[in-house]
Amino acid sequence: MDSTATASLASLWDEVSGTQPDPDLWVVIAALGVALAVVVPHGLWRISRNAVTIAHEGGHGLVALLSGRTLTGIRLHSDTSGLTVSRGKPHGIGMILTAAAGYTAPPLLGLGGAALLGAGRITLLLWLATALLLAMLVMIRNAYGALTMIVTGGLFVVVSWLAGPQIQAAFAYVVVWFLLLGGVRPAFELQAKRARGGAGDSDADQLSRLTHVPAGLWFFLFHAVSLCSLIGGGRWLLGL
Repeated sequence: MDSTATASLASLWDEVSGTQPDPDLWVVIAALGVALAVVVPHGLWRISRNAVTIAHEGGHGLVALLSGRTLTGIRLHSDTSGLTVSRGKPHGIGMILTAAAGYTAPPLLGLGGAALLGAGRITLLLWLATALLLAMLVMIRNAYGALTMIVTGGLFVVVSWLAGPQIQAAFAYVVVWFLLLGGVRPAFELQAKRARGGAGDSDADQLSRLTHVPAGLWFFLFHAVSLCSLIGGGRWLLGL
């Protein structure tokens, strides 16, 4: 590798790993408002929930790989549901961690994103998110899922490469607020659906069968993770 290429790589790494100035507080508050606007109203939530499903299924897939299972594919559906299939022992700690990763992944990703933004790592956050989306795209096994991933990943690529620093900062804060807020709602929705007699094979029910721990305690875990992530991540984003 010649010196010019080395210098270019070094410059790129400095840009990605370096810190950027924090946006004005009004930008952070406006980003919170945008996130609330797409999470709270039912009509918009039916669309924006697709992004939470990406994080949910990505969490299943990543933990499956980390626990030694073989990830065979991920499907995303137009009703905002998803399915992650992995091979390995149908019981044991690897299967338990994989099943528990879905509802905890979006808020934990939001918490990690808030930590990066709190440290001024806006560019690093955008690049890491883009890399994770591209890696997940390889494992998608249906057309709707592939289209969803291409649109979402393409948005991150455009913002990361072409947008100015202020737009990048605003976009990053909206994304992280969305993960923190959007990570709270799905577990409550699932619990309500189970109360009406539906979703009998939910992640909480699978975990109950795997561990012989009541599904209600797994819901408590999902709620605790999402609410604690929202509180902790929100404090970082607001600079408290």
